[in-house]
Amino acid sequence: MYRVVIVEDDPMVSFLNRTYTEQDPRFQVVQTFTDGRAALGWLLQNPADLLILDVYMPGLTGMELLQRLRAQQVETDALMVTAANDARTVDSLLKLGVVDYLVKPFTMERFQQGLDTFCLHREAVAGDQVSQDRLDRIFAPATPAADRGIPKGLQESTLELVRSCLRTAPPQGLPSDALAQETGLSTVTVRRYVNFLVSRGEAISTVNYDTGGRPCRLYRCTGNL
Repeated sequence: MYRVVIVEDDPMVSFLNRTYTEQDPRFQVVQTFTDGRAALGWLLQNPADLLILDVYMPGLTGMELLQRLRAQQVETDALMVTAANDARTVDSLLKLGVVDYLVKPFTMERFQQGLDTFCLHREAVAGDQVSQDRLDRIFAPATPAADRGIPKGLQESTLELVRSCLRTAPPQGLPSDALAQETGLSTVTVRRYVNFLVSRGEAISTVNYDTGGRPCRLYRCTGNL
């Protein structure tokens, strides 16, 4: 489970950040701060995987916080959630190791996409060697999703990840929680993608009533994947 720290001085945005993050079982919010100076002291003493960070804050800005962390060799990844959208600020933050950048106001779907992007980055560099396939999920250029009939909010790289998992699923199929475990995505995200594949005829959804309890929905490919 990835350890998350939220640094945001707006209570409502901080609440949304925490709520959206905690809906994804891959993440645990371990601390929240309203200013960068307090966050800096904690992060220099405690490990964290992901920093969800605003730019405009009193005392110490989000950019200054990242600069000081990098100067101390703290390599925690950062997901920016901010109103700062001028090109110079965005470029400077990307160079400090930001994995995604959300401009306020944002949707839950876009926030989830940021969490998925972080997980793809972590997956790409897992192990001793990095495969081209993993790198391509992040860096390879792709045709815009709209041109392929993919709804807004879905990513081709994530769609292909779900397809690959369905191709290797057993004949009876897999439930969404098993697909989530295999792909490293949240169950909510997996359901969005498999439901889209079902709507396109690339996957089949069936219900298993032999669970001894609540029926379970299974997903499998149709052979068109």
